[in-house]
Amino acid sequence: MVIQRKKILVTGGAGFIGSHLCERLLDDGHEVYCLDNFFTGNKDNIIHLLDNPYFELIRHDITMPFFIEVDQIYNLACPASPIHYQQNPIKTIKTSVMGAINMLGLAKRNYAKILQASTSEVYGDPFIHPQTEDYWGNVNPIGPRSCYDEGKRCAESLFVNYYQQNGVDIKIIRIFNTYGPKMQPNDGRVISNFVCQALNGEDITIYGDGRQTRSFQYVDDLIEAMVRMMNSDNTIQGPINIGNPIEFSMLELAEKVIKQTNTKSKIIFLPKPEDDPSQRQPDIALAQKHLDNWKPKVSLDEGLAKTIAYFKNR
Repeated sequence: MVIQRKKILVTGGAGFIGSHLCERLLDDGHEVYCLDNFFTGNKDNIIHLLDNPYFELIRHDITMPFFIEVDQIYNLACPASPIHYQQNPIKTIKTSVMGAINMLGLAKRNYAKILQASTSEVYGDPFIHPQTEDYWGNVNPIGPRSCYDEGKRCAESLFVNYYQQNGVDIKIIRIFNTYGPKMQPNDGRVISNFVCQALNGEDITIYGDGRQTRSFQYVDDLIEAMVRMMNSDNTIQGPINIGNPIEFSMLELAEKVIKQTNTKSKIIFLPKPEDDPSQRQPDIALAQKHLDNWKPKVSLDEGLAKTIAYFKNR
Protein backbone atom coordinates (compact mmCIF):
# COMPACT_ATOMS: atom_id res chain seq x y z
CA MET A 1 0.00 0.00 0.00
CA VAL A 2 1.52 3.30 -1.10
CA ILE A 3 1.38 6.01 1.57
CA GLN A 4 2.38 8.84 -0.78
CA ARG A 5 2.02 8.85 -4.56
CA LYS A 6 5.32 9.85 -6.17
CA LYS A 7 5.96 11.39 -9.55
CA ILE A 8 8.51 9.11 -11.23
CA LEU A 9 10.38 9.53 -14.51
CA VAL A 10 11.54 6.39 -16.34
CA THR A 11 13.92 7.10 -19.22
CA GLY A 12 13.91 4.32 -21.78
CA GLY A 13 10.48 3.47 -20.42
CA ALA A 14 9.20 1.88 -23.63
CA GLY A 15 12.09 -0.59 -23.74
CA PHE A 16 12.21 -4.17 -22.53
CA ILE A 17 13.11 -3.47 -18.90
CA GLY A 18 11.66 0.05 -18.77
CA SER A 19 8.15 -1.07 -19.74
CA HIS A 20 8.13 -3.73 -17.01
CA LEU A 21 9.26 -1.06 -14.53
CA CYS A 22 6.50 1.35 -15.63
CA GLU A 23 3.91 -1.38 -15.02
CA ARG A 24 5.29 -2.11 -11.56
CA LEU A 25 5.39 1.56 -10.52
CA LEU A 26 1.80 2.11 -11.68
CA ASP A 27 0.72 -1.01 -9.79
CA ASP A 28 2.40 0.48 -6.71
CA GLY A 29 0.20 3.58 -7.09
CA HIS A 30 2.67 6.10 -8.51
CA GLU A 31 2.42 8.65 -11.31
CA VAL A 32 4.75 7.56 -14.10
CA TYR A 33 6.33 9.60 -16.90
CA CYS A 34 7.72 7.30 -19.59
CA LEU A 35 10.39 9.01 -21.69
CA ASP A 36 11.74 7.32 -24.84
CA ASN A 37 13.12 8.26 -28.26
CA PHE A 38 12.02 4.87 -29.68
CA PHE A 39 15.41 3.94 -31.11
CA THR A 40 15.06 0.54 -29.47
CA GLY A 41 11.89 1.15 -27.44
CA ASN A 42 8.56 -0.13 -28.74
CA LYS A 43 5.11 1.40 -28.31
CA ASP A 44 3.62 -2.08 -28.19
CA ASN A 45 5.36 -2.53 -24.82
CA ILE A 46 3.40 0.29 -23.19
CA ILE A 47 0.31 0.78 -25.39
CA HIS A 48 -1.88 -0.93 -22.78
CA LEU A 49 -0.83 1.73 -20.25
CA LEU A 50 -1.90 4.75 -22.29
CA ASP A 51 -5.44 4.80 -20.87
CA ASN A 52 -4.12 4.95 -17.32
CA PRO A 53 -4.59 8.55 -16.06
CA TYR A 54 -1.38 8.26 -14.03
CA PHE A 55 0.76 7.31 -17.04
CA GLU A 56 2.22 9.77 -19.54
CA LEU A 57 4.30 8.92 -22.62
CA ILE A 58 6.86 11.49 -23.78
CA ARG A 59 8.95 11.17 -26.95
CA HIS A 60 12.33 12.68 -26.16
CA ASP A 61 16.05 11.96 -26.51
CA ILE A 62 17.96 12.33 -23.23
CA THR A 63 21.05 13.63 -25.03
CA MET A 64 18.99 16.85 -25.09
CA PRO A 65 18.02 18.68 -21.87
CA PHE A 66 14.63 17.82 -20.40
CA PHE A 67 12.65 19.59 -17.71
CA ILE A 68 9.94 18.14 -15.49
CA GLU A 69 9.08 18.08 -11.79
CA VAL A 70 9.52 14.60 -10.33
CA ASP A 71 10.46 12.86 -7.09
CA GLN A 72 12.43 9.96 -8.56
CA ILE A 73 14.27 9.20 -11.80
CA TYR A 74 15.14 5.76 -13.16
CA ASN A 75 17.74 6.29 -15.90
CA LEU A 76 17.46 3.27 -18.21
CA ALA A 77 17.79 4.93 -21.62
CA CYS A 78 20.54 3.33 -23.72
CA PRO A 79 20.68 0.55 -26.34
CA ALA A 80 21.71 -2.55 -24.40
CA SER A 81 22.36 -5.29 -26.95
CA PRO A 82 25.49 -5.37 -29.15
CA ILE A 83 23.52 -5.37 -32.40
CA HIS A 84 21.87 -2.09 -31.39
CA TYR A 85 24.62 -0.25 -29.53
CA GLN A 86 27.17 -1.01 -32.25
CA GLN A 87 24.81 0.28 -34.94
CA ASN A 88 25.61 3.87 -33.95
CA PRO A 89 28.46 3.79 -31.40
CA ILE A 90 28.78 7.59 -31.16
CA LYS A 91 25.09 7.90 -30.35
CA THR A 92 25.41 5.09 -27.80
CA ILE A 93 28.19 6.76 -25.83
CA LYS A 94 26.43 10.15 -26.07
CA THR A 95 23.29 8.58 -24.61
CA SER A 96 25.22 7.18 -21.65
CA VAL A 97 27.36 10.27 -20.96
CA MET A 98 25.24 13.27 -22.02
CA GLY A 99 22.09 11.48 -20.90
CA ALA A 100 23.58 10.97 -17.44
CA ILE A 101 24.59 14.64 -17.27
CA ASN A 102 21.10 15.80 -18.26
CA MET A 103 19.30 13.46 -15.89
CA LEU A 104 21.65 14.25 -12.99
CA GLY A 105 21.08 17.94 -13.62
CA LEU A 106 17.33 17.30 -13.51
CA ALA A 107 17.69 15.37 -10.26
CA LYS A 108 19.77 18.19 -8.78
CA ARG A 109 17.15 20.83 -9.65
CA ASN A 110 14.30 18.68 -8.30
CA TYR A 111 16.12 17.37 -5.21
CA ALA A 112 15.06 14.00 -6.68
CA LYS A 113 16.50 10.57 -6.08
CA ILE A 114 18.04 9.08 -9.23
CA LEU A 115 18.96 5.49 -10.10
CA GLN A 116 21.45 4.61 -12.83
CA ALA A 117 20.94 1.34 -14.66
CA SER A 118 24.56 0.39 -15.20
CA THR A 119 25.70 -2.98 -16.47
CA SER A 120 27.86 -6.01 -15.85
CA GLU A 121 29.67 -4.97 -19.04
CA VAL A 122 31.73 -2.59 -16.88
CA TYR A 123 33.66 -5.71 -15.81
CA GLY A 124 34.60 -6.50 -19.43
CA ASP A 125 36.18 -9.94 -19.86
CA PRO A 126 36.87 -10.43 -16.15
CA PHE A 127 39.97 -11.93 -14.54
CA ILE A 128 38.10 -12.65 -11.29
CA HIS A 129 35.05 -14.87 -10.94
CA PRO A 130 32.38 -14.28 -9.77
CA GLN A 131 32.53 -10.49 -10.11
CA THR A 132 32.34 -8.32 -7.00
CA GLU A 133 31.55 -4.62 -7.03
CA ASP A 134 35.10 -3.65 -6.00
CA TYR A 135 36.57 -5.28 -9.13
CA TRP A 136 37.67 -2.61 -11.62
CA GLY A 137 37.19 -4.77 -14.68
CA ASN A 138 39.11 -5.70 -17.81
CA VAL A 139 37.67 -3.55 -20.60
CA ASN A 140 39.10 -2.74 -24.03
CA PRO A 141 38.64 1.06 -24.25
CA ILE A 142 38.79 1.10 -28.07
CA GLY A 143 37.13 -2.23 -28.93
CA PRO A 144 33.80 -2.78 -30.71
CA ARG A 145 31.94 -2.94 -27.38
CA SER A 146 33.66 0.09 -25.83
CA CYS A 147 30.93 2.58 -26.80
CA TYR A 148 28.63 0.77 -24.38
CA ASP A 149 31.13 -0.45 -21.76
CA GLU A 150 33.01 2.84 -21.40
CA GLY A 151 29.83 4.91 -21.69
CA LYS A 152 28.35 3.11 -18.70
CA ARG A 153 31.62 3.35 -16.76
CA CYS A 154 31.70 7.10 -17.38
CA ALA A 155 28.06 7.41 -16.32
CA GLU A 156 28.88 5.72 -13.01
CA SER A 157 31.70 8.20 -12.50
CA LEU A 158 29.36 11.12 -13.22
CA PHE A 159 26.82 9.82 -10.70
CA VAL A 160 29.47 9.59 -7.98
CA ASN A 161 30.81 13.05 -8.90
CA TYR A 162 27.33 14.62 -8.71
CA TYR A 163 26.87 13.07 -5.28
CA GLN A 164 30.26 14.21 -3.99
CA GLN A 165 30.13 17.71 -5.47
CA ASN A 166 26.40 18.52 -5.39
CA GLY A 167 24.87 16.13 -2.88
CA VAL A 168 22.55 14.48 -5.43
CA ASP A 169 20.84 11.40 -3.97
CA ILE A 170 22.17 8.65 -6.26
CA LYS A 171 21.72 4.90 -6.69
CA ILE A 172 23.80 2.70 -9.03
CA ILE A 173 23.00 -0.89 -9.97
CA ARG A 174 24.96 -3.15 -12.33
CA ILE A 175 22.51 -5.32 -14.25
CA PHE A 176 23.57 -8.79 -15.37
CA ASN A 177 21.99 -10.67 -18.30
CA THR A 178 18.23 -10.23 -18.07
CA TYR A 179 15.51 -11.86 -20.17
CA GLY A 180 11.75 -12.25 -20.34
CA PRO A 181 8.65 -11.12 -22.24
CA LYS A 182 8.92 -7.91 -24.29
CA MET A 183 12.42 -8.67 -25.49
CA GLN A 184 12.78 -7.80 -29.17
CA PRO A 185 13.17 -10.86 -31.40
CA ASN A 186 15.97 -9.18 -33.39
CA ASP A 187 17.97 -7.65 -30.55
CA GLY A 188 20.86 -10.10 -30.84
CA ARG A 189 20.72 -11.24 -27.21
CA VAL A 190 21.42 -14.90 -26.70
CA ILE A 191 18.06 -15.97 -25.24
CA SER A 192 15.93 -14.15 -27.81
CA ASN A 193 18.23 -15.49 -30.56
CA PHE A 194 17.99 -19.09 -29.39
CA VAL A 195 14.23 -18.99 -28.76
CA CYS A 196 13.36 -17.36 -32.08
CA GLN A 197 15.65 -19.69 -34.02
CA ALA A 198 14.12 -22.72 -32.30
CA LEU A 199 10.52 -21.57 -32.85
CA ASN A 200 11.27 -20.93 -36.52
CA GLY A 201 12.86 -24.36 -36.92
CA GLU A 202 16.24 -22.83 -37.72
CA ASP A 203 19.63 -24.03 -36.54
CA ILE A 204 20.71 -22.51 -33.21
CA THR A 205 23.94 -20.53 -33.59
CA ILE A 206 26.49 -20.48 -30.80
CA TYR A 207 29.37 -18.04 -31.16
CA GLY A 208 32.51 -19.73 -29.88
CA ASP A 209 32.76 -23.25 -28.52
CA GLY A 210 29.68 -22.98 -26.28
CA ARG A 211 31.66 -23.21 -23.05
CA GLN A 212 31.46 -19.48 -22.29
CA THR A 213 29.05 -18.83 -19.42
CA ARG A 214 26.41 -16.31 -18.43
CA SER A 215 24.05 -15.91 -15.48
CA PHE A 216 20.47 -15.32 -16.59
CA GLN A 217 18.04 -13.24 -14.53
CA TYR A 218 14.30 -13.11 -15.17
CA VAL A 219 13.01 -9.57 -15.60
CA ASP A 220 10.59 -9.67 -12.62
CA ASP A 221 13.48 -10.37 -10.26
CA LEU A 222 15.38 -7.38 -11.65
CA ILE A 223 12.39 -5.03 -11.30
CA GLU A 224 11.93 -6.04 -7.66
CA ALA A 225 15.59 -5.25 -6.96
CA MET A 226 15.42 -1.90 -8.76
CA VAL A 227 12.44 -0.75 -6.71
CA ARG A 228 14.08 -1.90 -3.47
CA MET A 229 17.30 -0.10 -4.42
CA MET A 230 15.50 3.16 -5.23
CA ASN A 231 13.66 3.07 -1.91
CA SER A 232 16.64 1.92 0.16
CA ASP A 233 18.33 3.96 2.84
CA ASN A 234 20.14 7.08 1.59
CA THR A 235 23.48 5.68 2.75
CA ILE A 236 23.16 2.84 0.20
CA GLN A 237 24.35 4.24 -3.11
CA GLY A 238 26.01 1.33 -4.87
CA PRO A 239 27.14 0.19 -7.24
CA ILE A 240 25.35 -3.06 -6.42
CA ASN A 241 25.26 -6.13 -8.66
CA ILE A 242 21.78 -7.28 -9.63
CA GLY A 243 21.77 -10.68 -11.31
CA ASN A 244 21.30 -14.39 -10.89
CA PRO A 245 24.45 -16.08 -9.52
CA ILE A 246 23.60 -19.45 -11.10
CA GLU A 247 25.86 -19.92 -14.11
CA PHE A 248 25.06 -21.71 -17.39
CA SER A 249 27.15 -22.36 -20.49
CA MET A 250 25.81 -21.36 -23.89
CA LEU A 251 25.58 -25.04 -24.78
CA GLU A 252 23.46 -25.77 -21.69
CA LEU A 253 21.16 -22.86 -22.56
CA ALA A 254 20.75 -24.03 -26.16
CA GLU A 255 19.85 -27.53 -24.99
CA LYS A 256 17.23 -26.15 -22.58
CA VAL A 257 15.65 -24.06 -25.37
CA ILE A 258 15.59 -27.05 -27.75
CA LYS A 259 13.91 -29.19 -25.08
CA GLN A 260 11.26 -26.61 -24.14
CA THR A 261 10.39 -25.68 -27.73
CA ASN A 262 10.40 -29.32 -28.83
CA THR A 263 12.25 -28.31 -31.98
CA LYS A 264 14.48 -30.36 -34.25
CA SER A 265 16.93 -27.47 -34.55
CA LYS A 266 20.60 -28.40 -34.63
CA ILE A 267 23.35 -26.49 -32.85
CA ILE A 268 25.98 -24.90 -35.08
CA PHE A 269 29.11 -23.05 -34.02
CA LEU A 270 30.42 -19.76 -35.43
CA PRO A 271 33.52 -17.70 -34.54
CA LYS A 272 33.41 -15.89 -31.20
CA PRO A 273 33.04 -12.08 -31.53
CA GLU A 274 35.89 -9.80 -30.48
CA ASP A 275 35.98 -8.93 -26.75
CA ASP A 276 33.08 -11.27 -25.95
CA PRO A 277 33.49 -12.23 -22.25
CA SER A 278 34.23 -15.88 -21.50
CA GLN A 279 32.57 -15.76 -18.07
CA ARG A 280 30.00 -13.54 -16.39
CA GLN A 281 28.57 -14.25 -12.95
CA PRO A 282 27.54 -11.79 -10.22
CA ASP A 283 28.46 -11.88 -6.58
CA ILE A 284 25.17 -10.66 -5.02
CA ALA A 285 26.23 -10.51 -1.37
CA LEU A 286 25.79 -6.71 -1.27
CA ALA A 287 22.29 -6.93 -2.75
CA GLN A 288 21.28 -9.52 -0.18
CA LYS A 289 22.74 -7.40 2.61
CA HIS A 290 21.26 -4.02 1.64
CA LEU A 291 18.05 -4.88 -0.26
CA ASP A 292 16.07 -6.81 2.36
CA ASN A 293 17.77 -10.10 1.51
CA TRP A 294 16.83 -9.81 -2.16
CA LYS A 295 17.68 -12.76 -4.38
CA PRO A 296 16.31 -14.08 -7.68
CA LYS A 297 13.25 -16.30 -7.35
CA VAL A 298 12.55 -17.37 -10.94
CA SER A 299 14.54 -20.37 -12.22
CA LEU A 300 15.90 -20.46 -15.75
CA ASP A 301 13.48 -23.27 -16.70
CA GLU A 302 10.48 -21.32 -15.39
CA GLY A 303 11.59 -18.04 -16.96
CA LEU A 304 12.33 -19.69 -20.30
CA ALA A 305 8.82 -21.17 -20.37
CA LYS A 306 7.29 -17.70 -19.92
CA THR A 307 9.60 -16.17 -22.50
CA ILE A 308 8.93 -18.91 -25.07
CA ALA A 309 5.18 -18.49 -24.55
CA TYR A 310 5.54 -14.74 -25.21
CA PHE A 311 7.44 -15.27 -28.46
CA LYS A 312 4.94 -17.92 -29.57
CA ASN A 313 2.12 -15.40 -29.14
CA ARG A 314 4.06 -12.84 -31.16
